[in-house]
Amino acid sequence: MVKKDARRLRVGVLGAGPIAQFAHLEACVKARNAELFALCDAAPDLLARMAATYEPARRYSDYDTMLADPDVEAVIIAVSDAFHVPMALKAIEAGKHVLCEKPLGVDVAEVLRLREAVRRTGLVLQVGHMKRFDPGLEATRAFIDDEIGELLALKAWYCDSTHRYTMTDAVQPLPVVSKSAKKPEGDPKADRARYYMLAHGSHLVDTARFLCGEIDWVRARLSERFGAYCWFVETGFRNGVLGHLDLTVAVRMDWFEGFQLYGEHGSVVARTYNPWYYRSSDVEIFSEREAAYRRPLGADGHFFRRQLEGFADTILAGAPMRGADIEDGLASVRAMAAIARSVKTGEAVGVADFEGAV
Repeated sequence: MVKKDARRLRVGVLGAGPIAQFAHLEACVKARNAELFALCDAAPDLLARMAATYEPARRYSDYDTMLADPDVEAVIIAVSDAFHVPMALKAIEAGKHVLCEKPLGVDVAEVLRLREAVRRTGLVLQVGHMKRFDPGLEATRAFIDDEIGELLALKAWYCDSTHRYTMTDAVQPLPVVSKSAKKPEGDPKADRARYYMLAHGSHLVDTARFLCGEIDWVRARLSERFGAYCWFVETGFRNGVLGHLDLTVAVRMDWFEGFQLYGEHGSVVARTYNPWYYRSSDVEIFSEREAAYRRPLGADGHFFRRQLEGFADTILAGAPMRGADIEDGLASVRAMAAIARSVKTGEAVGVADFEGAV
């Protein structure tokens, strides 16, 4: 177990559904510098079950009431995508720091409103792109900063598997659900292409930006066959790096995620595992200077706990933000919206000032 700090960030979690159960509640309990101080959910049965299991100091059925609690310092927003920006805005206006599940929003305009509130208040908002806390990706980022020199190209892929739920059901607890759970209007999964891009494409886009910087333009194609969706996205980064992103849901094989990165003084080849295995990416770093490969072990693969600890370090100790901030969240939504537009037009779409919905 991680040794607890004397001073811990008092966190309120909004939402006691599956993502909170699988990731955030345990992260709060295990984090060295944060604690599950409050839990809020509109479903009374779900709230009671999760509160009995994780024992927060306080429980709330009303979000505004939790935000009015002066002892709650920050909130984790673990609810449906459509609620991310409205709930984050409420928290920011109430003076609370925010760790919001990805994607930050579903269209650019709403995220721009949130960015204005974050800038005005100076509060910390971190987006739950937890792959930035994968030790393998962190080692890659360090190699980029310290040794690789000028970057040439990136190939990255995120391919969900038809067998993923068979695999994850074996390692995850059975989620507790409630008929009283609050749901967004309509069916978020009705438009499968949009749903898959928001759920999975947000990871792929943020990983590409984490490694290579700002995306300048995208040119995307989408193929839909036998219930599978495949995006090939040609990507131009602002620094001149060329990229190719492959988002496929779902491949008829094992989970397949990773990247190849080519640079002036070396290269990196990575395999990333399904996040619910809590296993660091296998990363092979080749140093041209040493003419040798390095492979970090990355033994601590609890990305959700590590991202919460980074969030708390920024708030409590003023540490630089290691995770994705409001600008990263906005850039990710912009890139996904630009990909959606490019699929429709067949043309390259600039990302920097693009405004639209995913």
